[in-house]
Amino acid sequence: MGVKAMMFPKLQLLPGAISEILASVSETGFLTLGDRYGLLAASLDDSLNEEERRAVNRVLRSVIKGRVSF
Repeated sequence: MGVKAMMFPKLQLLPGAISEILASVSETGFLTLGDRYGLLAASLDDSLNEEERRAVNRVLRSVIKGRVSF
């Protein structure tokens, strides 16, 4: 018997989502569930440009340092 390939749903980042997440987090200091899913999709997206990748990393560092809660 062969090993079945696991099928995962494809996550697709909405256009402009990273800038929206960054603006929302800057204003509220809080990550919503939707923001967290957006960051998940962004972290798995190989097509992000350098600016978008840095913005995602900035938000994640803010969470690690305790400046942003969820």
